Amino acid sequence: MRPNLLKNRPVKLQIVNRNRLGHVAPTFANVKRKKFALQNLEITGYASEGKALARVDGKVIFVEGAVPGDVVDVWVSKSKKDYAEARVTRLVKPSPERVEPFCSHFGTCGGCKWQMLPYERQLEYKEQEVAQHFRRLGKLDIPAIQPIVGSEKTQQYRNKLEFTFSNKRYLTDAEIAQAGEGNDIPQTPALGFHVPRIFDKVIDIDACYLMDDVNNAIRNFLRSYALNNDLPYYDIKAHTGFLRNVIIRHCTTGDLMVNLVVGEDRQDWLKPLLDELLKAVPQITTLLYTINTKWNDSIYDLEPVTYFGPGYAIEQLGKYRFKVGPKSFFQTNTQQAERLYSITQDFAQLTGKEVVYDLYCGTGSIGIFVSAGAAKVIGVETVAEAIEDAKVNAAMNGLTHTDFYAGDVIKVCDDAFFAQHGKPDVIITDPPRAGMHEKLVQKLLEIEAPRIVYVSCNTATQARDLALLAEKYVITRIQPVDMFPHTHHIECVVALALRDDSVQLRSGDA
Repeated sequence: MRPNLLKNRPVKLQIVNRNRLGHVAPTFANVKRKKFALQNLEITGYASEGKALARVDGKVIFVEGAVPGDVVDVWVSKSKKDYAEARVTRLVKPSPERVEPFCSHFGTCGGCKWQMLPYERQLEYKEQEVAQHFRRLGKLDIPAIQPIVGSEKTQQYRNKLEFTFSNKRYLTDAEIAQAGEGNDIPQTPALGFHVPRIFDKVIDIDACYLMDDVNNAIRNFLRSYALNNDLPYYDIKAHTGFLRNVIIRHCTTGDLMVNLVVGEDRQDWLKPLLDELLKAVPQITTLLYTINTKWNDSIYDLEPVTYFGPGYAIEQLGKYRFKVGPKSFFQTNTQQAERLYSITQDFAQLTGKEVVYDLYCGTGSIGIFVSAGAAKVIGVETVAEAIEDAKVNAAMNGLTHTDFYAGDVIKVCDDAFFAQHGKPDVIITDPPRAGMHEKLVQKLLEIEAPRIVYVSCNTATQARDLALLAEKYVITRIQPVDMFPHTHHIECVVALALRDDSVQLRSGDA
């Protein structure tokens, strides 16, 4: 049975005044504990990364699970000199901005944490976060940020989902309260998403709105079949059990690829299950299984086995088609990815004469998408399998002026590499969340390409890198794009131009 986290908490703080809403206001006065409760906290704004903002006694509090205008009780989990971190334990008075969440799992599942915010407000806060990161973290001199590009679809927008089997279903507070304190609740299995910050518990998902309804058909069939046939769900702590994960990708072309990950090579269990799944969901075009006996869920060092179909799916962006395998990385919001790449192409200002370098190119999707406007495209990516996919994708689209190379971007992009393939006219960089390594930034400063287009999924590290590039580059355009409605995640495309004084200095040195 899960412990009652509120039961042994310290006593609430002394009440000393009332705020402007008439609620008793909290204070930090005389509090020596590192963890404690606060009542009637008024949320005044949005901070970043999905956290709301409040202030008590001059201290900033970052709050999970609240929106501006809420009055809430919170549990403070970290208290430093200048700031504190907290999560909502009770909604005292809801903000007038709140809307009714559309998913029954909201508040437990960590997937769509902003369902209670109108989509227009989500976009406003995301745009605000981009400005804060660039101005406050990067201390950048920036032009006006172009209005964020929202997603036409705010539900069923993902083309890929992964669900986890667990023999331990997460129990909600309501279920525990209904059973009564001290009473054991029979443990049942679950198929769904991990509970945030609880690695061995899984929420049993009834309906997920991130993908079209085919994900529900697949997941609910697998659950029903497993329970009816006594197939053991995986025990995440003991590392035993048969059913581990299911990965679903549904492309805009109609291709539907399913990869069932199991913890044991039991063909007597596996084959009947896969056969019945194909009957239950005839839309499946590729069905694979992966045997994973490791302690972690990663399949990138494993080989999926094709059970039915070609073993891959075809996705399309604009006029280009892409082969997507069970281990391939591909943007999970196809419609918004097309808009993101169109913006990147626009910012690159290609005329057909440019040598374009696509750094962190993955499966080559950006380089291929902009290739019609380039004389030559050179892609570099650390993951060798992704480069093989990029080569296949280029060939599938009949491209002869693209080349892709595997290796650490920092090590590959040296003077000899640029000398061999030509000095870049445009560099497109789309690094992971950690941003670019400082050595690569320094190399870009040395190379002095006339234009850089920086695509990022983390505007904090993007701001850091842009601050370094400001030595020779000026930011000309900034375009945020919302790829993931109801989450705090943001994509941002920034266009940079080499400063005129940098060009003059280089000519003078020559």
